[in-house]
Amino acid sequence: MSCEILFAVNVEEFREYCLSFEGVSEKMPFTHVPDRYSRDVLCFYVGDKWFCFVNIAVFDFCCIKCDPAVSGELQARYMGIRPGWHMNKKYWISVYFNQDVTDDKIRGLVCNSYEMVAKSLSKKERERLRNNDIL
Repeated sequence: MSCEILFAVNVEEFREYCLSFEGVSEKMPFTHVPDRYSRDVLCFYVGDKWFCFVNIAVFDFCCIKCDPAVSGELQARYMGIRPGWHMNKKYWISVYFNQDVTDDKIRGLVCNSYEMVAKSLSKKERERLRNNDIL
């Protein structure tokens, strides 16, 4: 799997970038929760697993899966990378836009998240996606 680099300056372009990966779908799963911020969260899936989510109204950060071996280093190096919002802090990070994390770095981290999640899919799920010419 390779990740094409696109410039993500706004929520529309960020969304297009996430949807450019093979087998990706999107959903807003929290539309009925009382928390307004959560209602506006758009999740990106490969198979039946998330690899990224972002608030489409505020567009302040994205939350992505991250290798625990590099998560701490990233959080120490960048003020704009923090533990994952409402997620397992060992495996997820929140990457804030318009801070000290470059767009290229954000795209690379989103790509890594996608690849990590795609590789973790069950054999059955990977075969289903391949049979549909998705992966």
